[in-house]
Amino acid sequence: MKKTKMLKKNYEFSNVFSKGTYYSGEAIEAFILNNFKKDNYLGLAISSKSGHAFQRNRLKRLLRENYYDFEEQIISGLSVVFLLKKKANIEDISFYQVKKDMQKIFEKSKSFK
Repeated sequence: MKKTKMLKKNYEFSNVFSKGTYYSGEAIEAFILNNFKKDNYLGLAISSKSGHAFQRNRLKRLLRENYYDFEEQIISGLSVVFLLKKKANIEDISFYQVKKDMQKIFEKSKSFK
């Protein structure tokens, strides 16, 4: 299993948002940037307007778990930030919908080995 590090600082997120490429699924969006390092960096940006804390935490768990499933198939050296679409209902999002969206995003971005 590859080692994934988390994006934590505001400037790290800003860098990915400004220089990264935007990809969209049905319920989630992603910004992907090549970071020229050997590790992948994952960032989760879920707005507090999306729902209550337990709903946002559930969504973050779904995103992390699905990302870890794809981690072995993704090339090294990427910074990825996932967002929830504004029109998406946080209560209706399922594990398999996130998985399908994430696979679509990674295929579009040609991030698979």
